[in-house]
Amino acid sequence: MLLLDTFSTLILHNSEGILLIASVILFFSIFAGKAGYRFGLPSLLIFLGVGMLFGSDGLGIQFSNPNIAQFIGMLALTIILFSGGMDTKISDVRPIFVQGVLLATFGVMLTALLTGTFVYYLFRLVNGTETVPFAEALLLAAVMSSTDSASVFAILRGKKLMLKERLQPALELESGSNDPMAYLLTIMLISYIQSGEAHVGRILVDLFLEMGVGMIAGYLLGKLIVLVINRINLDNSSYYPILLLAGAIFTFAVTTLCGGNGYLGVYIAGLVVGGSRIVHKKSIGTFFDGFTWLCQIVMFLMLGLLVNPHELLPVALVAIAIGVFMTIFARPASVFLTLIPFRNFSFRGKVYLSWVGLRGAVPIIFATYPLTAHINNASLIFNVVFFITILSLIVQGMTVVTVADKLKLVIKDLTRKDVFGIELPEGIKSAMSEIEITPAVLQHGNKLIQLDLPDHTLAVMVKRNDHYFIPKGNTVLKEHDKLLMISDNDEALLQAYASLDVTQYTMKKN
Repeated sequence: MLLLDTFSTLILHNSEGILLIASVILFFSIFAGKAGYRFGLPSLLIFLGVGMLFGSDGLGIQFSNPNIAQFIGMLALTIILFSGGMDTKISDVRPIFVQGVLLATFGVMLTALLTGTFVYYLFRLVNGTETVPFAEALLLAAVMSSTDSASVFAILRGKKLMLKERLQPALELESGSNDPMAYLLTIMLISYIQSGEAHVGRILVDLFLEMGVGMIAGYLLGKLIVLVINRINLDNSSYYPILLLAGAIFTFAVTTLCGGNGYLGVYIAGLVVGGSRIVHKKSIGTFFDGFTWLCQIVMFLMLGLLVNPHELLPVALVAIAIGVFMTIFARPASVFLTLIPFRNFSFRGKVYLSWVGLRGAVPIIFATYPLTAHINNASLIFNVVFFITILSLIVQGMTVVTVADKLKLVIKDLTRKDVFGIELPEGIKSAMSEIEITPAVLQHGNKLIQLDLPDHTLAVMVKRNDHYFIPKGNTVLKEHDKLLMISDNDEALLQAYASLDVTQYTMKKN
């Protein structure tokens, strides 16, 4: 161990050594993530674990600066939320916008209040005295009260789920917009603990100001970004993703400086950009997908390095009790009570919304604020939040698909992988569909010309094993072939599939 510590010290005291360690950690994280995927482990949990492995209680890398952690987390979340907004369709969000906003505000407050009360009495029960004041118990709960956008986006999209009742956009909208409430509650409670004064009126004003300015600034700056990208006419197309990246960071900074919530601002701006026509949209989206994953990896690795794993064991039982209470009671109570006036979601849908209240990087980052403010029980709060995050990623993150399947909320036909990976320009109003040739389809004839397809529909490509070719009318189709179709009449195409007994397909509409 002494030799290992000496080796680590020598490496980490020069630039080349730091780059070597950073690259090794990234390599290890990606390979570990690939291995963990086979066992159903969320990638973000693996990255967190890798950070802990290389940290102070593992291979000895020392990182204990919560201010740097906050900055890295802020920058990473800016990119993650902007990218998440870009990938969320406004048409999917619009019908559940009010419900999502209420879950992100009233739902978060209710979760914090219920959990804070439980935490206060739990510590009194465990210790027999008031070891954690009620304000600090509420602070611990406020830090954990929002669902984590990075975890929700990564797990839902990584599993390629398509859910009924617009559950996926509801979860993404809530997780992308509920950070302002949790952040505001955290800052206000820290201020109260330090000064002993609480101004309810001021809290409400700050809440509406942050939410209002965040939404307005995000919308206006999103429109500005679209205008600039479409009008600037850059000679090098590689500049466009960089321009958009700068726009996302600019949106966060300007929104925050104007008194709004930057996280909400960048998410709204991402929604606006994603719902607009912009040049080089596909290449920009590809860039942001990769860069977003890099941000998630770096953020979770950094948080894994920040924690001291040996400090988690003393709080394990308390953290498990709080985590179970939040998952089984506080989160479901806030969801069901918030959605009482609405009928968009069935009972099963509300149960699923309750279950996928994932904790992740955001609560851990918010837990660094009590550390930098030197609150009495700041270390306790950080360690409890960290442990609950691990618990949430293991229990809830690993069962996202299973619970959706048990509740019969998965649209099974649309969970298949995109085999051809082809995108049409936005201006072309058509639908692309990929079908798998099954014995039932071949009963109608094994030649392409024998498939009864509607007018204005073309079969443009076949994938057989690992080979691709363009079919003709007399091409003989075989079982397990994948057929790429393009049509300007998606409804007629779906009717044709029904008559041909096609059950396995994906469809993308422009």
